[in-house]
Amino acid sequence: MRFLSVNADCFLIELSSLEETLALYGKLQHARLKGIKDLIPAAKTILVFFNEIETHFEALVSVINTLEIGSTLEQNAQEVIIPIQYNGEDLAQVAALQGLSVADVILKHQQSVWNVAFIGFAPGFAYMSSPNHPFTDIPRLQVPRKKIPAGSLGLAGKYSGIYPKDSPGGWQLIGTTNDKMWDLQRKNPALLLPGMTVHFEDRTHLPVSINVPKQIIQTEKISLEPVFQISSPSLQMSFQDEGRFNQTNIGVGTAGAMDLSAMHSANRIVGNPVNTPVIEILNGGLKAKMLHSAVIAVTGAISNIHVKFAGGQNADFDSYQAIALDEGDEFQIQMPTAGLRNYLAIRGGFDFQPVLNSYSFDSLAVLGPEPLKMGDVVYQAKVATTNISIYEIPKANLPSVGDTVELDIVMGPRTDWFDPDSIAKLCQQNWLVTNDSNRVGLRLSGLEPLTRKITHELESEGTCIGALQIPPSGQPVLFMNDHPLTGGYPVIASVAKYHWDLVAQIPAGCFIKFNRIQEFTKIENAYEH
Repeated sequence: MRFLSVNADCFLIELSSLEETLALYGKLQHARLKGIKDLIPAAKTILVFFNEIETHFEALVSVINTLEIGSTLEQNAQEVIIPIQYNGEDLAQVAALQGLSVADVILKHQQSVWNVAFIGFAPGFAYMSSPNHPFTDIPRLQVPRKKIPAGSLGLAGKYSGIYPKDSPGGWQLIGTTNDKMWDLQRKNPALLLPGMTVHFEDRTHLPVSINVPKQIIQTEKISLEPVFQISSPSLQMSFQDEGRFNQTNIGVGTAGAMDLSAMHSANRIVGNPVNTPVIEILNGGLKAKMLHSAVIAVTGAISNIHVKFAGGQNADFDSYQAIALDEGDEFQIQMPTAGLRNYLAIRGGFDFQPVLNSYSFDSLAVLGPEPLKMGDVVYQAKVATTNISIYEIPKANLPSVGDTVELDIVMGPRTDWFDPDSIAKLCQQNWLVTNDSNRVGLRLSGLEPLTRKITHELESEGTCIGALQIPPSGQPVLFMNDHPLTGGYPVIASVAKYHWDLVAQIPAGCFIKFNRIQEFTKIENAYEH
């Protein structure tokens, strides 16, 4: 067992097998060690998040090192039977790779007991392993499919998995099911959870039952005040709050406002609690007409707010101030002169429904209230308010296109997978922020790509916001709020937490210079198997 540094509030535990990993995961869940906030299990690792005020890396290593973990997984008592039509388009190819007949592949898969090991890739996507080991490792497709239908049963490596929604993927498809792996209308949206036992029922030659989706009844907003209507959109307008927490066991990440301090400022300016949902706006452009009087504030990127009053007068306002508007007034957030993302708050907050205890839209999982579009009407809530704040100020020196931004990084957890020259190159050269960047991550480009000294495939492991993942191209991807919970490329370092808000404001065309503030830390041989 090894403990590897990741960031100021998280570290990675590396173990020797899936069985040992899941056994320790079960122990940690039941032990409820002081300060641990969340755990993300994967094939041979557990990513541990902790409260920096209550504990620290070395203290948790010391305590975890005393746990007798063994290698026996304590299974969830719940068993699930999933009907499968073994009709996948890769079934014959899998049979050939295994040296079996198609009938034998179906029989081996259907008669094996499968355990849900961990959730990753997408909400509700369960990685299932079998103690029977019915197949040798099954390679992924050389060219992943652009779209795999929801309900498709696939094999990859030692795992079985069922796609919860239409998505790209490279697993070998052997069947389909009509059972929904992910359904927000259920009390527990994910059908499968870590520790569950799964049995597959062969229904290839039996009639297929059709699951009729429930009708969703929209509740009319009769007593609520419409506050404004979008008359011209920005590139992206999504509701965001502080994010979703403690949902990783069903494969759901944090999401939330990328510039949290700007979100908090917007709410303080209009007198809302700081965690009241706001609208995150990419690169300005939002234009709206007031349908009712309200007080608004715009923070984050430095933008001019142009107001056309109902009486015909025009005025321009700076960001970071309260703006009182009446019915018929129009306002537009101009393109930022510095920074990238604006945050719009109204006094009393916005009214809409949360999804999994959060108002945030997750662009990767496509989860949460839908992004706003032209013509949408926004309603005002009745959040308890306090006095308007006049003391909020913009961040100094927000970046503009062409600027070089310095970001502090913590090395790990896979720094030792790279040769010394590449580790040095990470901080010696500037990295261009490309146009192919979004809430999932910033794609960077450098003159000299990084190269690995350990070249074998990395099994999926948990990742955090700020992680610098290095794909085969050697060009880093800086993960942000909507990043996948697990990833299969090594992470060389992570951006320090206090610079995440700054990352949210870096436009494409800027350069990033990394500054090492903490070297890679690993504690090895802490546990004798």
